[in-house]
Amino acid sequence: MSDPVFFLQGHAVTQGEALLAGCGLVIAILLIAVLRLARGRGGGDARALEAQMAELARMQAETSGRLQTVAEVFGNRQSELTRAVSERLDGMGHRIGSSMSQSTNATHETLRQLHERLAVIDRAQRTMSGLSDQVSQLERIFADKQSRGAFGQGRMEAIVRDGLPEGAYSFQPTLSSGVRPDCIIRLPNGAPVLCIDAKFPLEAFARIEAAETDAALKEAQQAARRDLIKHVDDVRKKYLVPGETQDLAFVFVPSESLFGQIHDRFPEVVQRAYRTRVVILSPTLLQLAIQVVVTVIRDARIREEAHVIRAEVGHLMQDVDRMFERVMKLQQHFGQAQRDVEQIVISAEKVAKRGARIESLEIEPEEARAAGE
Repeated sequence: MSDPVFFLQGHAVTQGEALLAGCGLVIAILLIAVLRLARGRGGGDARALEAQMAELARMQAETSGRLQTVAEVFGNRQSELTRAVSERLDGMGHRIGSSMSQSTNATHETLRQLHERLAVIDRAQRTMSGLSDQVSQLERIFADKQSRGAFGQGRMEAIVRDGLPEGAYSFQPTLSSGVRPDCIIRLPNGAPVLCIDAKFPLEAFARIEAAETDAALKEAQQAARRDLIKHVDDVRKKYLVPGETQDLAFVFVPSESLFGQIHDRFPEVVQRAYRTRVVILSPTLLQLAIQVVVTVIRDARIREEAHVIRAEVGHLMQDVDRMFERVMKLQQHFGQAQRDVEQIVISAEKVAKRGARIESLEIEPEEARAAGE
């Protein structure tokens, strides 16, 4: 009876309070009805009034029973409602807990993958930083003329050292004219040396890459063409010394992209260089030229040692003839040995037959044995 049935302006109304309120309401209604009846009759007998009061009491009792039943129904409904709400709250709490657990696991997995990706990005960033530093170093090298020349010289020397044997080349020697080429290659049989130049002019080509307007690009191209022609002419004048050097000289370009740019932008200058016996080479073409020189040196050494090779071949043929004679003798020995073995086999068969006859006591007369032999 103390369970709340409903709330009225923030106050919880219990079952007992609701029942008392209902009874008081019924009594008030009955009293109002009696007073109205008494005034209407104006002095009726007391017996009729008592009967009416009894009827009112009976009605009050019925009303109280009905209110009790209503209160019990409300209480049952409230218990069911409380139980249903509790079950729903428990189910909702379970679902929320499961969803929170799944969300937590998904968040942890996402954070783990994010951490891995951040690690990959960090490694890539460090790699990019290293590459940026290397590019900056290359830019500083190409910006300084002396450093740029050292870079081209170093790359050319590495290619030559890797391809040629020791003693077949020299770096920055002095010719009889006082000129010091960056490299000379010594050819076999006392042939004149081959000169290589590694100090290629790159300032104008750098301005071509940095040009932002058509006028600046045109001016940079003209300067590059002029510098390239001057450099080719200087190489031709300095490194083509009759009787001391070959009538051909190499100009080494330390970049494949720059080599392609020269052929694309200035093909007429390249053809002019070829006509003046000056060949412009990229790193790949220099390696191929070195391989050709290696082949020439190897062929020259083979020709120089041809008489030794012929003598060794003669000795080899003598050894082959001697081996053939010995093989034939060995074959004769093998043939004689084979015949001897056949005779031994025949004798062994006769001995086996005689042993068999003796074992079976088949002793023949002396004449029969003589005839059998």
